[in-house]
Amino acid sequence: MSIDKKKPVTRGLFGKENYMIMLGGLILLAIGFFLMAGGKSTDPSVFNDDEVYSTTRITIAPFLIIVGFVIEIFAIMKKPKEA
Repeated sequence: MSIDKKKPVTRGLFGKENYMIMLGGLILLAIGFFLMAGGKSTDPSVFNDDEVYSTTRITIAPFLIIVGFVIEIFAIMKKPKEA
């Protein structure tokens, strides 16, 4: 006499869609930090204004980082679809 006990199905905290959105946010964050990095001069006694204060480094990169964090927050807060 065997009794089949079904174990309750446990699901993860996030669904596949949440993880895909998180991956997109992480990619944006990585691109933003990559664009912000750099600015090293070959001659340490010379300060290159154009390289340090470029539009990419002071406008585009921080914007991408903020958007990446907003996407991450959205992915965490989004309720996964019921299976």
